[in-house]
Amino acid sequence: MQVPDELSHDDSSRPDGGGGQGTERGYRTPLAPRFALLILTSALLSYLGITALNIAGTDLSPAHMAICLILLIAIFLLQLKHSRPGAEQAPAARKWATLGVQALLTYLPVPLFDAQWGAMAGFLAGSLLLLLPPRLGWPLYGAVGLSMLVPPALDDRSLLDSLYLSQSTLLTGLVVYGLSRLTALVRQLHETQNELARLAVIQERLRISRNLHDLLGYSLSAITLKSELIHRLVLIQPQRAKTEVEDVLALSRQSLADVRRVSRGLREMSLESELSSVAGVLEATDVELTTTVRLGELGPQVNTVLAAVLREAVTNLLRHSRAGRCSIEAVQSGDRVRLTVTNDGVDPGYRDASQHSGAGLENLRMRVHSVSGWLTVAHLSDGTFQLTAEAPVSVAPEQREATEGPDTWEPGQPSVLPHSGPAA
Repeated sequence: MQVPDELSHDDSSRPDGGGGQGTERGYRTPLAPRFALLILTSALLSYLGITALNIAGTDLSPAHMAICLILLIAIFLLQLKHSRPGAEQAPAARKWATLGVQALLTYLPVPLFDAQWGAMAGFLAGSLLLLLPPRLGWPLYGAVGLSMLVPPALDDRSLLDSLYLSQSTLLTGLVVYGLSRLTALVRQLHETQNELARLAVIQERLRISRNLHDLLGYSLSAITLKSELIHRLVLIQPQRAKTEVEDVLALSRQSLADVRRVSRGLREMSLESELSSVAGVLEATDVELTTTVRLGELGPQVNTVLAAVLREAVTNLLRHSRAGRCSIEAVQSGDRVRLTVTNDGVDPGYRDASQHSGAGLENLRMRVHSVSGWLTVAHLSDGTFQLTAEAPVSVAPEQREATEGPDTWEPGQPSVLPHSGPAA
């Protein structure tokens, strides 16, 4: 999964929004929202300019023209406030106060500027739609449009002039409302894209964390145990110690390969190969192992998931138990395959203090679920601990990748049961 470099780290706590200067790519305001705001501002200024030019064509005094400019600036600032994203979420008292001021600035100058001032009613109509609930905003929007039938009639103009002013008021209101909503939607779209990118980064981090845990937990535990064994044998059985050193080198190389494999999502693990690998490790730690293997051709995703389950189960045994016997059964029956790992090393009082409990089995549950399987852990009546995973032999091509299964569980399917024995 590729993610933008500038989103691959969390700088949300930085006062400049991250990225050092705050103007680097990925941290400044995106171009599209700024462009949408520029279009809205340009449209508002155009309407204001048309009104100013219409009034300038009359024989009003310079003092009246100055008043006109002041009022136009006030209406422009109010409209910007009403058109900003999230303005409808302001307290009701504040919205009604600003709408009241805008209504006064819309209707009080009409006797002074006559019908030339009527275009400002379109701003008021748009603000009503932006700030009020639809069931109230739309009737008031229509009322503002109808009110503009009056100014031309007071000037003894024709009915056509009255209809024109009313229609232009309603059109202006729709334009203001539409451009304001468009600006808010563009900003919301970019915020959603950023949030999706952030979630993708988090998901990728979790995937890598799960893979590192499942891949390296077994190898590092085996290396630790073999190193302790070498320490005991180096003086009394140097030849066996040399053999164990070779095994440690092989495990180290495998761990390096596993780290590289993380980026590919665990797509190449094999259950049979893991069976051979864990058999050697358990033998070196003096655990009596019994295996039953009846496997056919497994799908690559199922093969990978069950290999990860086996590796984690043995990691649990090595880290968190004192097992003397272990049995592994991998049996295919029809179109289902079942893996069962049982050991007698359950010791609730023993826990590797350097490890956190619970994450490994939860990771396995997610992996097995991603290939339509289930996983359970339980204590048997004879005091042994058993982990069982079952899944179909293969999954459909459209099935989600095993290593990126969802963190969900279908009702009615077995899940990981609480227990006091080994935990990942």
